[in-house]
Amino acid sequence: MAVFEPEAEGIVLDAEETGGDVVGRSPWALAGRRLLRNRLALAALALFFLIVAVSFAAPLYAKHVAHTNPFESNVSGTVTIGGKTKPVLEQGGGKLGLGETPIGPTWHTHYLLGADNQGRDVAARVLYGGRASLEIGLGSAVFACLLALIIALVAGYFGGVTDLAISRLMDLIWAFPLYLLAISLATVLLARPPDKPLKIWFVTLQASSLWIPLLIIGIVYVPYVFRPIRGQVLSLREKEFVEASVAQGAGSFRLIFNEILPNVLSTMIVLLPLMIATTILTESALSYLSVGVQSPQASWGTIIENGQTLLYSRPWVAIAPGIMIVLTVLALNVFGDGLRDALDPRSKVRVK
Repeated sequence: MAVFEPEAEGIVLDAEETGGDVVGRSPWALAGRRLLRNRLALAALALFFLIVAVSFAAPLYAKHVAHTNPFESNVSGTVTIGGKTKPVLEQGGGKLGLGETPIGPTWHTHYLLGADNQGRDVAARVLYGGRASLEIGLGSAVFACLLALIIALVAGYFGGVTDLAISRLMDLIWAFPLYLLAISLATVLLARPPDKPLKIWFVTLQASSLWIPLLIIGIVYVPYVFRPIRGQVLSLREKEFVEASVAQGAGSFRLIFNEILPNVLSTMIVLLPLMIATTILTESALSYLSVGVQSPQASWGTIIENGQTLLYSRPWVAIAPGIMIVLTVLALNVFGDGLRDALDPRSKVRVK
């Protein structure tokens, strides 16, 4: 039985890997070892999990820490800080001393980041907004990747008229400006009368449902995942191991799921965190334009839109959700880069 010797085969391994580390290990095990050695990627993943954890703990924060309902106006409320009672909306403000100015950051459990123009706790709303943004971002990215994977396998493997029809449909979606297409779909769906909600088979969706922006964003991003996976399927279809399976009598179902699918999963896994970051940005942009998450729900985009009129007096209303978006997208992109390096054997193993 032949023994695999990297030096004899003309393969140069990474400095941290030896021939003994490679022999007998699956590519997934080797990818896991590489990923665990990437401290920056693991730190980014930990940051993302921390953001997810604090966002989904929003009800606990609002009830037990802030003691407020972030979805109800509190224009006449007061808050006691350091033994002093202050109104949530202070009379006067600015150079002219007119109107009402929300209370600023107290760095206290009550109104930690201040209040918005309706007297609602900004910190609690940022956490609740994170829940909506993360749910839509994760859901739409998974939906886009799974749908793109299925149709890419069908189009790339069968080719011919099937590939032509699916590819032209993807090109049609791709040709539309992304945000214009998303805004058009959202406007049509959100403009439906309250007594005539959207019905998809046995599911009824109200205008305020998070499923509407989730499906819209997922659909418009399918071509972005479809194209690289389809190209890889077209290449794999001509490989020797696929031809060997055909010679052994393997059918189309077995070839797709046993031979081709395992070889394109790594591509989809690498694309997934990058797509989550992209869909979170898209959701925030659509919500900022009032065609994403609808009242009474809140997202990071809607909070930024509410805080744009307070940029000079209470900038934290808009800055806080902006920081959360930046940290989330940065963490996902850094982790995605680390995942790509771990799953790409050419980044660690080079053939002479």
